[in-house]
Amino acid sequence: MNRLFEDNSNLTSIGNGLAIEYNHIKATAILYRNGHVIKKADFDDKTAKKIFIIDAVELGGTQTKIAQVLKICRQSIHNYMEIKKHFGLEGLIHGYGVEQGKSQRKQRQDHREKRHSGDTAKILMEMRQEKREQARQTQRDLFDIPEQEDKTLDVKEQCYSENHDWQPSRYAGVFCYIIALVHNWRWLDLIQCYFGVDFRIFFIFLLMSARNIRSIEQLKNVRKREAGLLLGIVRLPSRNKIWLMFYRVAFQKLSLKLIRSFFLYQIRHGLVRVWFWFTDGHLLPYEGKQKVHYSYKTQSQRPHPGQTNFVTCDHTGSVVDFEIQEGKGNLYERIKSINESWSAEAPVKIVHVFDREVYGAQRFVDYTDKKIAFVCWDKNVDVKALKKLSDDLFEHQLTFNDKKYRYFESEKKFTFTTTTDDKKQPNRSVVLRHFTIWNISCNRRTCVLACPKSVQDIDASDCVKAILSRWGASENTFKHVLNRYPFHYHPGFRLHKSPNQEIANPEIKEKDKQIKSQKKWLAKLYRDLSRAEASQSGRQNSAFDRLKNEITTLEAQIKSLQELKKNLPEKIDVTTLENYKSFKKIDNEGKNLFDFVTSSVWNARKIMIDWLHDYYNCDNYLVDLFYAITESHGWIKSTKSEIIVRLEPLEQPKRRAAQELFCRKLTGLYAKIPNGKRMIIEVGDCPIQ
Repeated sequence: MNRLFEDNSNLTSIGNGLAIEYNHIKATAILYRNGHVIKKADFDDKTAKKIFIIDAVELGGTQTKIAQVLKICRQSIHNYMEIKKHFGLEGLIHGYGVEQGKSQRKQRQDHREKRHSGDTAKILMEMRQEKREQARQTQRDLFDIPEQEDKTLDVKEQCYSENHDWQPSRYAGVFCYIIALVHNWRWLDLIQCYFGVDFRIFFIFLLMSARNIRSIEQLKNVRKREAGLLLGIVRLPSRNKIWLMFYRVAFQKLSLKLIRSFFLYQIRHGLVRVWFWFTDGHLLPYEGKQKVHYSYKTQSQRPHPGQTNFVTCDHTGSVVDFEIQEGKGNLYERIKSINESWSAEAPVKIVHVFDREVYGAQRFVDYTDKKIAFVCWDKNVDVKALKKLSDDLFEHQLTFNDKKYRYFESEKKFTFTTTTDDKKQPNRSVVLRHFTIWNISCNRRTCVLACPKSVQDIDASDCVKAILSRWGASENTFKHVLNRYPFHYHPGFRLHKSPNQEIANPEIKEKDKQIKSQKKWLAKLYRDLSRAEASQSGRQNSAFDRLKNEITTLEAQIKSLQELKKNLPEKIDVTTLENYKSFKKIDNEGKNLFDFVTSSVWNARKIMIDWLHDYYNCDNYLVDLFYAITESHGWIKSTKSEIIVRLEPLEQPKRRAAQELFCRKLTGLYAKIPNGKRMIIEVGDCPIQ
């Protein structure tokens, strides 16, 4: 500023070199730029007042400062600008100047059709509402959300609505996840559309997943104010209030729709790969007292009460879809369900990779008929026969995960026969591609099956890489999830009567026990018979004749038991039995919501590690560096236009340089929350003096 601004105490700066001198007694205002007068206005003239304000804004003045100087409402200035934008100056002044030879009344009559009618403030309000509704409709179309389920919030109800100066937070690093999810997945828009003000519980779940907090009860160890500021909810609620928030969300029964919208958005926007998809089941144990169906625990190789979580990942390890099924679950049907749900959205044909659980001629024929492409392990492989194969047969070779493999391709035919109404149907068969793989490093051989080329012509090396990229030494996706995130946590167990009350018929088990015992005794009689010699004297009741009679009788009894067993139903309803408790089914609404957040955090982690790799070339320590950044302490500041998080710098120069570049990358995404605030993350020293 020049000396004019120093000497005149009535001048108030409004930004961009502009200043206003306002005399409220005389109702006059003067606009200065760099000390020079550029406009004067008499505020008794309403038209002159509006034009003066609009010129000040268009020249670069800050609307808030103009409103403070002129003692008017900030919304009024916004309305003036909108009226001029949509209706021109004529709409702003509600009339026209008097042309020569015409009265003002006559002139207004001539221009009546050109002028808008009605209250401009109401018209602007309707236009703003229409604009917001168009934005919401675009958002609903983006996630395929029905209009009746849209609960988008107003600006005041959004997160980070409180403005504050720098405040310390031990959880500042979690802001990296929030930026990635808000920008890449439109995460906040999605959960607010479905749950409105209840979106806060998802931010709490995000904190739990990002910092490996294993249950809601463990949130008692979290600094509530520091965590609340970071999550944009001012203060973390108490445990009882968090549970109330959780139940309020869970009782809406929207988890399946939410998950569907989230995974649909991922696929449509290329956030997950759509070539090879890997599906596997994982036990969700249940330790309660209620009677539930049993799943299978691979580690202990025994049944365990609980459920099966079928998780589908792409070849990078990002979660594509998941579903929780009661008891052991059905992977065969799950593969068909995935293919039916997402094939139309995928730009290329999906190839499903799974383990031996789906193995079987009838299932392979069914997949081939439905044009489902797949790759899986072969079952019942003769290891001794494979070792005898000549090394020259393994004509192809590849290196995968720093290990050398050789393989060759052949064919394997599967045939099965079905019977209906005691009539045999014609044989159905399918010829699958068969790969024999030789691991050079450990000198082990095994076999792999793939769909026929008529279903999908997959390159032989891709088939081998697909099966090797998910199992064995490369099976790390779910191990990392379990180690780093509370993947098994099930908030809020709620049980109700299961529709599946069938169990294996206990009478069949009893008959099997009897048949086994009888066959054991029959084997003994045959051994005794082989030692006895036929009597040459013609003597009656010889040992040989007695053993033959016993064997004949025992074989008849065994045949009778087998007939009885054959006529028994394989499964029965437990409600028809005495002293049997009915099965309970676990309500997975809360678990689905928590797994939605866990999957979101996991997928964001995968993308951010890829970004960090550009700034840090030590692959062995890359993941460790990422967690060092996301678990950093720092400070947070919220203004009217920005949310700024500053992280404490790491000590090692190379790691600190990668940290700074990574934060610049996140800031450069220009992520914004729905209320318009920009999200910024930086690295630096403590800003609090």
